Amino acid sequence: MQKTLKFALTLSVGFTATLALAPEAHAATPIRTKALSTASTQKGARYVWGAAGGYNKGYDCSGLVYWAYRQHGKTLPRTAQAQYNKITKVSASNRQKGDLIFIGTSASNIYHVGIYGGVKKGYGLILDAPKPGRTVGYHRIQNYTAGSPKAYYGRISG
Repeated sequence: MQKTLKFALTLSVGFTATLALAPEAHAATPIRTKALSTASTQKGARYVWGAAGGYNKGYDCSGLVYWAYRQHGKTLPRTAQAQYNKITKVSASNRQKGDLIFIGTSASNIYHVGIYGGVKKGYGLILDAPKPGRTVGYHRIQNYTAGSPKAYYGRISG
């Protein structure tokens, strides 16, 4: 049901006018957008294998995704392959910021996950915890797909 706000306005010439304003309709922000924003607050956190939370504790790739979605009430599996198995698959041409991006040699051999960050200066970006010695940040997708690995995309509902 849409509510209408009414205001009475009395002008100095002695008559009253009523102005009706309908509030602007806002679509709910998709969870993928919220998760991307939340994960980006962790830029600079160190990579720690098996870690899933807190800037000071660090993250591994699936731990960052797990943590970002958990902040918005969505619990995902803990590993990249298990996360891939749970999501709704989308094509690269239908990907949107905040969708998950998985790297693997096949759909049954996924070994890395991050959050799709859009395109900047012509390069597709992944927000992820890449590997030991590196930190959470935006990285070029092409750095993960040189050679035989492929990028697969998926969306979490909500």
